Amino acid sequence: MTAEPTTTARGAAARQHTLRERNLRLVVRAVFDAPEPLSRADVAAATGLARATVSTLVDRLVAGGLVAELPPVAAQRAGRPAVPLRPAARTVVGLGLEVNVDYLGVTVLDLAGQVVDERVEPGSFHDSDPDVVLPRLGELARKVVDDAEAAGMRVAGARLALPGLVDARTGLLQVAPNLGWSSMDPVPALGLRTRDGEPLPVEVANEAKLAAAAELAGDVPPSFLYVSADVGIGAGIVVDRRLFLGERGWNGEIGHVVVDPAGPRCSCGNHGCLEQYAGKEVLLRESGLAVDAPVEALVAALRAGDGAALAAVGRGGRALGQALAAFVNLVDVETVVLGGAYTALYEWLGGVVAATVQTTALAAPFSPVAVRPAAAGPHAATVGGAREVLREVLANPAAWV
Repeated sequence: MTAEPTTTARGAAARQHTLRERNLRLVVRAVFDAPEPLSRADVAAATGLARATVSTLVDRLVAGGLVAELPPVAAQRAGRPAVPLRPAARTVVGLGLEVNVDYLGVTVLDLAGQVVDERVEPGSFHDSDPDVVLPRLGELARKVVDDAEAAGMRVAGARLALPGLVDARTGLLQVAPNLGWSSMDPVPALGLRTRDGEPLPVEVANEAKLAAAAELAGDVPPSFLYVSADVGIGAGIVVDRRLFLGERGWNGEIGHVVVDPAGPRCSCGNHGCLEQYAGKEVLLRESGLAVDAPVEALVAALRAGDGAALAAVGRGGRALGQALAAFVNLVDVETVVLGGAYTALYEWLGGVVAATVQTTALAAPFSPVAVRPAAAGPHAATVGGAREVLREVLANPAAWV
């Protein structure tokens, strides 16, 4: 492949530089998207680049810690053994942070998709003071960053997950009702810096959206709706394996879809919001349990056949199914992933939700909607946040080699 002829040396240099960056991205994507490790020859075949070009680019990626070489594999015929390539482990890492109403969380994820470190600090952060909570999370994160850097890893940046409306354009938190926070920039209070004293790049996002991103590491279709329940109910929309944020990043607030205008008053000021029927605290209270009890207590009641618990989860599942059916009618998604507390409750909740969607969504009789439990684990938002950091690394590998 050759560059187009240019009229000036400066133009030629610019185009050549852009071409190298493009080719570097092609090689990265080939290595990271492959289900099995590829050799340099395999990468050349997959990208259409010359073998010599691929070899040079792979050497840069290996030296930069983005790609690693496995032991050579004997060739099927005469020639050099093939050297398989894989995403590098414990070199460049992403940091996921979360303020939840029940805990503070930090996760470190590497390019190979392995959780290098994860720390969770329980607490009660309802109506809390961000000037107290955020420095506390920053201190926890600094310990994790220090450990990662001491082990020779480079921290590419962080994503902070918050349970509220986050403006995707500015990174400002508009409101987090269950935390009692509003109209603020949460990043400075974290006080995160690298070992060199430089500010660590931190972006802010809604926790349900980042949890949806964590699901992309598993076997999911390229487009789906992720619904997460905690105190509130949030959702993340994934289209062609990318988070869909809308104009301001405020989409997915499915917990405040009104399912009964005559229903109970919600913390948002409306009446009959989905959260008042299918939120975790509501399910616990209507089951006769303390609202701050762990979801495992509700699971135990359901396993024991407790009538109040079964009735509460049944009502919540039907309300959730109605809201999801409306979403399916609007957006035409074929898969719904239930995360957060819904994953633990899926055995009793999933069938009710699926049946309600099937009987309510207009297109369901012709193309059934799949309802499935999440696979990313209890702290999906921090994993998804770290994953989003690393996705940006792979989108611009030239900056890291």
